[in-house]
Amino acid sequence: MMCRMKVTALLPDKLIEEVKAHAKGQTLTESLTLALEEWLRLKKLSHLNEQVQQHPLEFSKGFSATRARALNRRS
Repeated sequence: MMCRMKVTALLPDKLIEEVKAHAKGQTLTESLTLALEEWLRLKKLSHLNEQVQQHPLEFSKGFSATRARALNRRS
């Protein structure tokens, strides 16, 4: 289910023109939606990077790349 919200915002013309040019949406609404979705993806990636920096990933004891490849090839 898709919910929609009508928004009134005062944005600089130059900003809107740049968003339309880069997002390449067919309408202003589509361009703004694409730009906001991309911004959210970048924010989520940034948050994940911070988490990995604070708690680095570690291999399990007994990890072997050869064993992992063998497991992947079975599925």
